Amino acid sequence: MNLEREPAAATADIGLEMPAITTMGVVGAGQMGNGIAHVAALAGLSVTMIDVNPAALEKAMTTIARNMDRQVARKIITPEDKEAALARIRTATDYAAFAECDLVIEAATEKEEIKRAIFKSLTPHLKPGCLIASNTSSISITRLAATTDRPEKFIGMHFMNPVPVMKLVELIRGIATDEPTFQAIQALATRLGKTTAVAEDYPAFIVNRILVPMINEAVYAIYEGVGSVSAIDTAMRLGANHPMGPLELADLVGLDTCLSVMQVLHEGLADTKYRPCPLLVKYVEAGWLGRKTGRGFYDYSQTPPRPTR
Repeated sequence: MNLEREPAAATADIGLEMPAITTMGVVGAGQMGNGIAHVAALAGLSVTMIDVNPAALEKAMTTIARNMDRQVARKIITPEDKEAALARIRTATDYAAFAECDLVIEAATEKEEIKRAIFKSLTPHLKPGCLIASNTSSISITRLAATTDRPEKFIGMHFMNPVPVMKLVELIRGIATDEPTFQAIQALATRLGKTTAVAEDYPAFIVNRILVPMINEAVYAIYEGVGSVSAIDTAMRLGANHPMGPLELADLVGLDTCLSVMQVLHEGLADTKYRPCPLLVKYVEAGWLGRKTGRGFYDYSQTPPRPTR
């Protein structure tokens, strides 16, 4: 299946101006949402971050300030940069706050039904020229775009975690994404200090198509008794020179997100090699999602974290 645009669609883009982006909305105040707000505000954009939970917004602002303090300590930014960036971020619980945004980025949980519901509720509040991006790590951009009134202005903009540290952004066009939207988002990524990799609209794109099956295989290695959590992570850190073992990385990403990506791959490609490991499913069912819940393949209630298997 080839999702590249037909020549006629490309021709239709000629003469269209690249939209200017000075104000940005972010849907979701979790790990990814607050990271996106962080880098956007430091780059000089006015940012509105929305979440249904006011407590999540308060926690997000505390996290952003703490992460900026780390950057100040490392002399990456100045105290003045920090104060100016924080002043550019406002929070809200209603999509009406996005009325003047040039771009809204969705950074909600990796569940297609949740994202589709967000886009249906979101679009009536946006001005006609507002672009929409999804930070999805695996779900079809074409399908998500079809739930909006502007599929030509919709694109995938997948940031890596943690957003303020990781340099890569994957850009994914849906079948209807026009060239001005792509150029505007690519320019924005550069302004945010990121390097882009362009992926076609296939399940899990580039990074997670390769990375998450590796994590799933590491979970199978535990499940089948090949090695313990610590043995597997030590082997991959020292044997493959990875900065972090696959199970440590799974805890950082979130086991629920890893499972969602594997499910998208399994369903989208119909290949048994992408079957989620039953042990990964069990951990998610137990609510052991990794660092964000304090327990995953490691128990984070103690220092250093102790393997749970």
